[in-house]
Amino acid sequence: MTTGTLLAVCRVHELLPTKDSTGVTAIDKRAVEGPVNVHALGLTGDVQASRKHHGGPLKAIYAYGQQDADFWEQQLGRDIRPGLFGENLRVGGIDASDAVIGERWSIGAQVVLEVTMPRTPCVNFARFLGERSWVRRFSEANRVGAYLSVVTRGSIMAGDTIRVHDVPAHGITAAQVYAGLGADQAQALLSAAEDGRITLAPQVRRSAVQGRRAIAPA
Repeated sequence: MTTGTLLAVCRVHELLPTKDSTGVTAIDKRAVEGPVNVHALGLTGDVQASRKHHGGPLKAIYAYGQQDADFWEQQLGRDIRPGLFGENLRVGGIDASDAVIGERWSIGAQVVLEVTMPRTPCVNFARFLGERSWVRRFSEANRVGAYLSVVTRGSIMAGDTIRVHDVPAHGITAAQVYAGLGADQAQALLSAAEDGRITLAPQVRRSAVQGRRAIAPA
């Protein structure tokens, strides 16, 4: 069993104005001290301005790995503090981008989360960070982190141990889904869903169907 550490729990600091139809973004997350309750739609005290793109039960919590943050610190020459990428959880000892779709994380004594899909960068993320061609650079590096749904509610706090378990045998990761699935990868993911071993988020299912069709025989 893989274990890691919850380095920080982050929630919205303030809503910032945007130029899109929503009018605000909750991208500005900051680390908080003490225990934070986890419910079906995420963390108590947090918010997603547009749940169509960034929230809902299948994107309740966004996790980002410290090793990916360290990579960007070197690339950008700036501190990538917990929450700067809009993440709710900064994790150490676990590669969130390479988390397998459907694997589960137990955090602390109560909370269980399930990896659902990769994060897709948006223009509000780019504007908040202020880095040139940020969406393209973030995408090309494919250090995207992972969204998780809430299986069991409870309370978490920085310093909690994370235990990775129930890792599906298909082995397809969030980063692989984001990069685009080959035919074999797509079939492995769809077969796992058809057998009832995992439940695919609609976005992931579409990616898998497209991957299977892309190299399907004429």
